[in-house]
Amino acid sequence: MLTSGELMEEAAAQTGLTDFGDDSFTEGLNVLLSALRDEAHLSERGEAFLRQRIAGYLSQRLQVEDWFRRHPEIGDVPIREPLVGLGLPRTGSTALSMLLAQDPEVRYLRRWESTQPCPPPSTVHGVDPRVPADRGEMVGTRRHVPGDTHGPMECHELMALDFKSHIFQSFAEIPSYSTWLVHHADLTPTFRYQRRVMQLLQWGEPERPWRLKCPSHVLWLDALDAVFPDARFVMTHRDPTDVLLSVADLYADIIGSFNTRIDRRYIGRLNVEHWSLGMERALRFRAAGADDRFYDIDFRAMQADPVGEVAGLYAWLGARCPTSSKRGCTVGGSTPPRSASRARTPTRWSSASISTRFGPGSRAMWTARGGGRGIQR
Repeated sequence: MLTSGELMEEAAAQTGLTDFGDDSFTEGLNVLLSALRDEAHLSERGEAFLRQRIAGYLSQRLQVEDWFRRHPEIGDVPIREPLVGLGLPRTGSTALSMLLAQDPEVRYLRRWESTQPCPPPSTVHGVDPRVPADRGEMVGTRRHVPGDTHGPMECHELMALDFKSHIFQSFAEIPSYSTWLVHHADLTPTFRYQRRVMQLLQWGEPERPWRLKCPSHVLWLDALDAVFPDARFVMTHRDPTDVLLSVADLYADIIGSFNTRIDRRYIGRLNVEHWSLGMERALRFRAAGADDRFYDIDFRAMQADPVGEVAGLYAWLGARCPTSSKRGCTVGGSTPPRSASRARTPTRWSSASISTRFGPGSRAMWTARGGGRGIQR
């Protein structure tokens, strides 16, 4: 794996640009590269994939900064009251985000623009060349992540531009980076840069409210709030014992695609620890005066009556629920089945141990609040 300096030189050579903007990204880049070099077990394919990916993020930073240099008015584009979807994975959040994306009056992060936000979509006429490129990339990933090339994408890719993102630990076992990311990293510059890219994507388009989605935002709500103080949140709920073993298997499947060996026990432990910590932080954030900014949706209710759940969310937002969202309300297949590897995964994390790790307060929030006894219901 190359050094940060070598990768930055490679990105500069590819783009002919040299300004990476604020240097907040360098710490995460160096921690990531050190972990990949010293801890991961990357195959040749994995090393080539991550080298290309990291160089790509650096190239996109260069291009983002170049657009702002040439068009400083982009910095005046307003981003008002985004609705942010968060919660555990496998809780119906993908189905919800797809339904919300049916509304022509909202703006969401489209899959094809998430990894290549430049050039701004408003400057491209005709078929955007990024669309077929993304379709090709999806060939090897769609079995892991449901969606389509024009569908909504999580914020991971925009966060990766600052090299503080959960996405990297889904490609390799990098414990030092994972620990740093959750316990030591300051995500405020990350969300600030995400907002910057959102301004670029919205530039030249009619102003529309953003609909964002990223389960891991539960880990950094204070930082997100500092950058998006008017954000509102829709939180999807499901018993953690029903989902975390499946989430760990998903990680193991993807990591296994890029590494010569994997430690399933470590992957199971990592997911239980990170998501339980996310629940603790979400509880504290809500209890500190932000509870009225959250709308809760239970997985069971979403499956039983998606039309009613989406309509309830729109009523809470004070907006009209479009007929396009109602027509699109089908959730079949939106939550991928638990991996077949579940039966052979020696994670050491039983349902009982997961429940214990989450604790009564955190687990109660996910089951009781999501079960219809939450706020604003």
